[in-house]
Formats: sequence, C-alpha cells, structure tokens
Amino acid sequence: MDLLTGFRDPAVAKGLIEAIHRTATKPAKLMEVCGTHTVAIARNALRDVMPDTITLLSGPGCPVCVTANPDIDMSIEIARQPGVMLTTFGDMMKVPGSYSSLSKEKAAGHDVRIVYSTLDALDLAEKNPELHVVFLGVGFETTAPTIASAIQEAERRKLENFSVLCLHKTVPAALGALAQDPEVEVNGLILPGHVSAIIGLEPYRFLAEEYGMPSVVTGFEPVDVLQGVWMLAKQLAEGRSEVEIAYTRATAPEGNPAAMAKMIEVFEPADAEWRGIGEIPGTGLAIRERYEKYDALKRVPCTPPEPKEIPGCQCGDVLKGITLPFNCRLFAKACTPEHPIGPCMVSSEGSCAAYYRYTDYGKSA
Repeated sequence: MDLLTGFRDPAVAKGLIEAIHRTATKPAKLMEVCGTHTVAIARNALRDVMPDTITLLSGPGCPVCVTANPDIDMSIEIARQPGVMLTTFGDMMKVPGSYSSLSKEKAAGHDVRIVYSTLDALDLAEKNPELHVVFLGVGFETTAPTIASAIQEAERRKLENFSVLCLHKTVPAALGALAQDPEVEVNGLILPGHVSAIIGLEPYRFLAEEYGMPSVVTGFEPVDVLQGVWMLAKQLAEGRSEVEIAYTRATAPEGNPAAMAKMIEVFEPADAEWRGIGEIPGTGLAIRERYEKYDALKRVPCTPPEPKEIPGCQCGDVLKGITLPFNCRLFAKACTPEHPIGPCMVSSEGSCAAYYRYTDYGKSA
C-alpha cells in the first residue's frame, strides 16, 4: 500500500468534513501560506466542501509570486551584463519585471539558462571559466539551506566565477506583518509544511502569543489539509490560540537543526520587499561577509531601471488575501497561464494559476 493512501482516503476525508461542519459554527477566514497548499486546495476542490462559515484564502506562500519587481529587474539587468551567464529555476523565466522578463532576455540573445539544482549551476561555472555564472536564489527557508551548501561547495571547488543573487525570504515575520495589516482579515493560519520541516514551531509562537492567531502546520494531501482546517476550527471554537502540527510525519517541533545551522552560517537577516506587502524588516537573507565573494550584488554591479508595476494586475492584493483571483479584471482574459501578465499566474504554485486550472472560473473563460 502506498504510504500516502490513508491521507487520500475518501472515508477519512468525509469524516473530517463532517467534523469541520459540526465545529465551525462561527464565521472564520483561514489563510494558507504555502503554494503547494494553494494547489492542493484547488485541485481537490476543498473550498467546495467547506461550511458557509469557513472561507479559505490564499496568502503569500509562493516565493516566485512575492518576489518584487525591483528584484526581478535586478536579475534581468545582471543577465544583460557582458560575460555573465544567469542560471535559474524554470518558474522564474516568465515572471514579468517592470519592462522585460528573463525569457525575453534569453530570446534577445543573453545567456540565461534553466537549471534543476544549484549543483547544475556550479557545474556550468566549472565548465565555463570564461563566464561569470550567477545563480538566481529565490525561495523560503525550504531552499535556502541548499543555496548555502552550494556557496560552500563553490568555495571547496575554488570556483572564482560563481555567485548568487540572493532573493530568499523568511516566512514567520511576514505572517506577523499580515496579522498587523488592517486590510487583512484572517482568523487562522494554515502553516507551510515544507518551511516548517526546516524551522520547526518556535518561530511561529509569537503569532499565537502576540496576535491571538491560531496556527496549524499541515501536509499536502486532502486529509492533511482537512485535518488542519478542523484543528483550526476547534481552536477557534474553544477560544484557543496555539501553534499545532497536523503533519507529524514530516515536521518535528524543533525542525531541522542541521539545515538551520547551514543557513545561519552563510546568510544573515536583511530587509526584504514583498510584492503587495512592501518592505518587511529582517525577512530577507543576505550573504554574510565571510562569503561575500559569492554575492552577485557585489560581483556584478549594475543599476536596474526605475521599477513600475504592471497596469491592472492585482497580484499584490491576491497575495494578501484581500481579493480573490477571479475578481481581477485581467484574470482568464488577458492573463492566462499561456500568456501570464502577473506572477500569480506565472508560477504553477500561484493562486491565479491554481484557480484557473482547477476551478470553473478558468474553464468558463
């Protein structure tokens, strides 16, 4: 039997749905803050089985989507520099900046290449000593330790032509910013399983203690998500605000200390701009002075143009949960996965892409 069979069991799911309906007697808005949750909820039509009292909102859980225009513009400007090869995961290629995208820069003749791991980028640097290979580092705590390891591996290999444009962000403080935002009306958080497997529970404690925000770490199968929703509904019904785990098979309360140590060794906190939210102090990761020769911002100095937002795109509001994708006038009309205008439609984990692929809003376009 497949290990995940029980987490897809219709009978178990039905029991949890019934428990949610019994428990959630008061209106509540619950926000998931992981792109994989966004897809799981949409693909399994979990919004359709919620009671009228429960609203499921998507938050800033897609690292591609929350990368702000100035950062995308910087990656594009670096790709334009002579002698530079910019390497990136494929989901960043079509993300629009203020005036261009990496896919457009590649079509224009600049050396932009898709890689499947940071080790691929290191190998390219080793094989192309005449070029400066820059890896575009985008993601949350889930991927940051692997980028840290790549920087240390570059040092071990004595690669002088490799650097990282570090656009990584950390999740907990961003959730605190949402909790303080008067536009955001959220009563509970579905916490990201991948990130939480790295950082554990302690970084989220302040959400419950300072903001009275019930929070539950869940996995990505239907039963995982339903269990998380039920646990949040139960906290709200009982007047509790705690941080709990519904994903014990992959997440320990202490997280992954070895991965965290690796990340802390190479990176230090920095301020970061989040699309739709703005600058949040301490939520970025900057390369420490010890490894600054691998910092693309210092190795490939350049100045991007003045940033501008995409006219009509409401991706920022979608990321804050203050509007739904189908309320954007571009959704499923000018903006589709084939011809995306905003990053929430570009990434497969973006809210707009998930709504388009898995709901009638996209099918009726």
